[in-house]
Amino acid sequence: MVKKYTLEFIVFICGAIVMIYELVGSRLIAPYAGTSIYVWTSLIGVILGSLSLGYYLGGKLADRKAEWHFFSTIIFSAAVFIGSTVFLKNVILDFVQLLNVRSEYTALIASLFLFAPASVALGMISPYSVKLKMKNLESSASTVGNLYAISTVGSIVGTFAAGFFIIPFFGTTRILLFMSISLIAMSVLASWKIFLKTRLVVIACVSCIVLFQGSIFGKKGVIDIDTPYNKVWIEYGHDEKSKKAMITLRTDPFANQSAMFLDGDDLVFTYAKYFRLVQHFHPHIKKALMIGGCGYSYPKYFIDKFPESTMDVVEIDPGMTEIARKYFRLQENDRLRIFHEDARTFLNKNKDKYDVIYGDAFNSFISVPYQLATREAIDKMYNALNDDGLVIQNIISGINGEKGEFLRAEIATYRQYFPQVYIFKISDKDSHESQNVILVALKNDKTQSFTSPDKELNKYLQSLWRENIEMDMPVITDDHAPVEYYKFRSL
Repeated sequence: MVKKYTLEFIVFICGAIVMIYELVGSRLIAPYAGTSIYVWTSLIGVILGSLSLGYYLGGKLADRKAEWHFFSTIIFSAAVFIGSTVFLKNVILDFVQLLNVRSEYTALIASLFLFAPASVALGMISPYSVKLKMKNLESSASTVGNLYAISTVGSIVGTFAAGFFIIPFFGTTRILLFMSISLIAMSVLASWKIFLKTRLVVIACVSCIVLFQGSIFGKKGVIDIDTPYNKVWIEYGHDEKSKKAMITLRTDPFANQSAMFLDGDDLVFTYAKYFRLVQHFHPHIKKALMIGGCGYSYPKYFIDKFPESTMDVVEIDPGMTEIARKYFRLQENDRLRIFHEDARTFLNKNKDKYDVIYGDAFNSFISVPYQLATREAIDKMYNALNDDGLVIQNIISGINGEKGEFLRAEIATYRQYFPQVYIFKISDKDSHESQNVILVALKNDKTQSFTSPDKELNKYLQSLWRENIEMDMPVITDDHAPVEYYKFRSL
């Protein structure tokens, strides 16, 4: 005999799992498609659509025949679908990448394959539970209201538990397995007899696949780490040009976000070397701010090359800092202060003054976080600088044409405050193609020279973009910041 509140407990747990599943879904897709508004739209849209289909199917099935053993089967099917995500996610995401479609469509297609089946099954649970609980027509409204309220409370608890505890402290694979096991437990609770008869073999097969999925689908030699904000892959290898041994860090499959030579302190990435331009525009740096830490390649370089200077680094992800300490030789230093928070909130409350602000923060493989690209954010940067201070910002964008829309909008935004804004093109790519460019914004209006006795600095200075840049884009504001739209048009 089913106990009095068994159904309510099952509905509560399943409601919590729905929201945990949605939040974990964003972590699965982010390394392949970023974390833009397009990704969240695709993920939420697919899950809501699938839940709606599940509500419809669950109601139809319940009207035909409402039995506990079939209710148990629905829950068990959701467990199987979620459990299968553990070992199918790499295959599906790699397959979607081979389709070579835009990132927003990558998120949509991946969401359909990965999350729709389980979401349909989870959606069936609520209407089916209503039918099981309903005893007479007079109390039907209150029965529906009570069960949906319990499910919603479960979703609220799942949301907070996932955001504040589960995702920050456990990897996505473990979370998916935990949800699958929890649903299996709910299936047993609903009907343990039918469970024993039909499902032990299925569980044994799925468990074997899950246990061996790392060796089947994992890439050898790659360290896979989940942080509170990112999925991170760390890999040892060699630089293609210099053949030097190096370690790389990626948060997406498209490019390395940080790299370090194992036998020296030289900067690996060309764009990071262009940060040396600050020595030309402001030779006597005393205090610097770096927005974006990642592997802390440049902060380490700065502390070594400027022994009389200090740097503050704002890195939103504390897990990334721990990775830098463990794998990228980041050490404690009195001249290097690290702040773990969103750079915009840091700027909002900052009272310090800096000689230079370095910008190297991205929320996906090409997109600057929109809240750091707006007029209001640049106003905060301007006010955080000393009179002769400057901002030097790494941007991935074209210069001309459709792929240069973000850069031109950003230039227009910087010019709202900074009297001098320059662009340095650091590659040989056509100006209509996306590439790393360096934006330098000077707070003063002093006449600048673009030659230097330092041969390396002089080489960088000669990369100044001297051609006209058409100012055809609007200023980016907190109220209207279509940064992701500009960036996806540049793909």
